[in-house]
Amino acid sequence: MSMPLVLHQARYDLRAFLRNKQGRYFTLILPIVLLVVFVSVGVGGKTVGPDHADSSTYYVPGLSALAIVAASFVNLVISITAQREAGVLKRRRATPVPAWVLIAGRTLTAIVVSLATLTMLLAVGHFAYGIELSAATIPDVAVTAIVGSAAFCVLGYALSTRIRSADAAQPMVQALMLPLYFISGVFVPSVDLPGWLRHVASAFPVEHLADGLSHAYSPASGVVWSDLAVLSLWAAGGLVLALRRFSWTPSTTTT
Repeated sequence: MSMPLVLHQARYDLRAFLRNKQGRYFTLILPIVLLVVFVSVGVGGKTVGPDHADSSTYYVPGLSALAIVAASFVNLVISITAQREAGVLKRRRATPVPAWVLIAGRTLTAIVVSLATLTMLLAVGHFAYGIELSAATIPDVAVTAIVGSAAFCVLGYALSTRIRSADAAQPMVQALMLPLYFISGVFVPSVDLPGWLRHVASAFPVEHLADGLSHAYSPASGVVWSDLAVLSLWAAGGLVLALRRFSWTPSTTTT
């Protein structure tokens, strides 16, 4: 009985995502727009990053990490907080669906959307900029994307339990994620940052997701197990917090 419930929840969440025009834009289109902008800034034979890769080769995996975080974390925190405060989750509590089914269904949806966005970015990178990705490394990229998407999805549920109003969700998420994007090698190569900032970034999952995806484009391609291990640890911690602190009812605390 559990798997049909999870699949039903995943279909519901996917339909809700497809009907959300703003969510579709920021998840599917914005990473492609940013890719064009960053590659255009880096034209003229410029190389980026520690491996001196072409700018397009550097930014495709970096912005793929951003797209996965957007699909799995940013949108989820905002939407789940809004649903809780609007009483949607409270009404759903009357059904026999436990909290873990909601989390599992949303995780499956996030994985599907993440893989779709990743495919779009890889296609644009290949056809527009001539970026080559070995067929042998595609499963490695997919595994990294799936683990990263699942990790950020449960972390999104965990963070939503600390947000007390729908209006605070988006500012809080942006305040948290924008600095991490900059220090984790998504926008700026990590080697260009001070050492202490690199140490801070290495403690968070964004850098490990971006590094795992970037590794597929390096000569020594393959799964970076250390990055997957860090992502899995964050996923385990996020899942524990999400299940323990999951709330069906609107917060009584005003901000």
